[in-house]
Amino acid sequence: MVQINTGTGCHLDAHMVAHGVEGLALQPGSVLLIENVGNLVCPALFDLGEQARVVVISVTEGDDKPLKYPHMFRAGQLLLINKIDLLPYVRFDMERCIDHARRINPDLEVLQLSAETGEGMPAWYAWLTSRAEKRSAFRHGA
Repeated sequence: MVQINTGTGCHLDAHMVAHGVEGLALQPGSVLLIENVGNLVCPALFDLGEQARVVVISVTEGDDKPLKYPHMFRAGQLLLINKIDLLPYVRFDMERCIDHARRINPDLEVLQLSAETGEGMPAWYAWLTSRAEKRSAFRHGA
């Protein structure tokens, strides 16, 4: 793991990521996850050279996130909706959230999970694995 400090900026850029990766001993076939934290506005606007963009939201944040931050959802390939174990305790309409997200990006894949209980984690791991395998096949001309 490498922490990259953006200073006064609200997002990472490709140069920062490239510099951060220099400190890692990545082997062929490695998977690099870049957590671009802060907000759902700035990170959507900058290409980091990533193969896929995953938007992570929590049910505790509300089901209106796609409407508030449409560019991030438009730029994503996968929406992870986390903390589903808290659904009985919060106002969150899963269908409405997914509907709003897919109106913005009809091709957006959606996975629901709970990092706390592990529910949905196998599907997330399978998604990551399939992306890594597609990348490997592409590199080897398959």
